[in-house]
Amino acid sequence: MSAPASAPAPNSHLSDDAGAQRFGLLAQQSIQALVEQGVIRSAEPFLDSQFQPASLDLRLGKKAYRVRASFLPGTKRTVREQLDALSYDEINLEEGAVLERGCVYVVPLLEELALAQSLSAAANPKSSTGRLDIFTRLITDYSEVFDRVATDYTGPLYAEVSPRSFSIRVRTGSRLNQLRFRRRKPSQLEMVDFALSDSELRQWHETRSPLVNGPANIRDGLILRVALSQESVGPRIGYRAQKHTDVIDVDRVGHYDVRDFWEPLDARPEKRLILDPDEFYILASQERLHIPPGLAAEMVPIDPTMGEFRVHYAGFFDPGFGWAPNGHHGSRGVLEVRSHEVPFILEDGQIIGRLAYETMAEDPDVLYGQTPVSNYQGQDLKLSKHFRS
Repeated sequence: MSAPASAPAPNSHLSDDAGAQRFGLLAQQSIQALVEQGVIRSAEPFLDSQFQPASLDLRLGKKAYRVRASFLPGTKRTVREQLDALSYDEINLEEGAVLERGCVYVVPLLEELALAQSLSAAANPKSSTGRLDIFTRLITDYSEVFDRVATDYTGPLYAEVSPRSFSIRVRTGSRLNQLRFRRRKPSQLEMVDFALSDSELRQWHETRSPLVNGPANIRDGLILRVALSQESVGPRIGYRAQKHTDVIDVDRVGHYDVRDFWEPLDARPEKRLILDPDEFYILASQERLHIPPGLAAEMVPIDPTMGEFRVHYAGFFDPGFGWAPNGHHGSRGVLEVRSHEVPFILEDGQIIGRLAYETMAEDPDVLYGQTPVSNYQGQDLKLSKHFRS
């Protein structure tokens, strides 16, 4: 990444008019400032395309380790020490390698962190990763949880990667997950401390900027309902992953024929879909989302008693997703759905997820939809970028 002509002073964009620091999710320009300050480091130069409106794409390093099972190092070990205690196969990624479906890999990333006490970070799979059914989580040293980086953490980052539906080809520099940074008050410990309340969301929707087309169903966040009828999403309601396919190269865009990897699902008169156990589906929300510049959103689990399925492998929505000042028509939420142990019937309009919103520490200099890598702006039902339209 080339340095700007006039580099900002540390935290200069995280202050209000009175000079007090603003708390919340950091925007692209502040993440770039963290790179310049050495808070985010890399074994190789950063690329401009890594910086998203409210996150940083993370890149796979030079090696992957195939392990028998997923693990967390716990509070007394580093990831490297845990790997050394296990048996593993080492795979060189510099020339590219295949990660097999159903296997678990741990991959050191090119990026490292040296967080201040006021900064924490959270990871999620990139949208394209989730739509390929690649189960990806971030691991740090001395940690008991996935996808969270504690304040004051200094050290390497690792990705756990487990392809579920398709074997994939990756290489050094491939990007499967992304990292978001939050500036915290001393009392803020968890994501829930950042989430907007229902009353705040209603105020946004009614007086500042609509969050969806039409009425907003807000209950512990914005409710999303699945679209399974021709009236709500069109003649095609989704896709189901095929069982036996070729390898997918995660760095190839617009390359693969949909028919070689997916079974299309057409709308039926009964407006329902039976989820088969351990099958993977791509579906869409009835709602068209508008994420305004001052907010970001994350899909969070619904009550597990409501259904035998999981949604949202990649559930983060950048500022600007589906939004435009001239009244853009919005973007549907694409849902990555996997059923659990028993078949389960989904009905058109059934609640399938909810979005928790949080405020940005500042509006991003660039919004989703304003960069060449905004592959899903204005989307309806859409597979990952790897497939030809």
